[in-house]
Amino acid sequence: MDTHDSELKKELNATLQARRELGEEYDSALVDSFLDKIDQRLDGRNKQIRRELAEQQLVVARGASSPRSTHEGFGERHGFGIVSLVLAVPLSAIAGSLGHLAGLLVAWVGILGVNMVHSTRFGAWARSHRKSERDD
Repeated sequence: MDTHDSELKKELNATLQARRELGEEYDSALVDSFLDKIDQRLDGRNKQIRRELAEQQLVVARGASSPRSTHEGFGERHGFGIVSLVLAVPLSAIAGSLGHLAGLLVAWVGILGVNMVHSTRFGAWARSHRKSERDD
């Protein structure tokens, strides 16, 4: 577990503790605050991914081999997985507190469904992209 995950876990624990102390009337404000912190983390991660992609484009522009040969779709593949796992934490907390086990199951079925659709779509894209590279 890296430091970002442990910090996020601490933030979630602090938010849940504040909810216990303040009561349900502050749920909306606490959830909004926690989601703002997640958005900040995602923005930082998106900037890092964009920077990596820009570096790869520079390598290609300079005539080196295509970065896709070693990092095919890295940003999209791993970025989507990271984002869905990060968002799964507050979604699970909200669904669990409001809908108990049934709410938690619905949330995770949705998360799994979105990831399966993305995986299928990305797999089809990667196969067609590899075929077009072989044809070149």
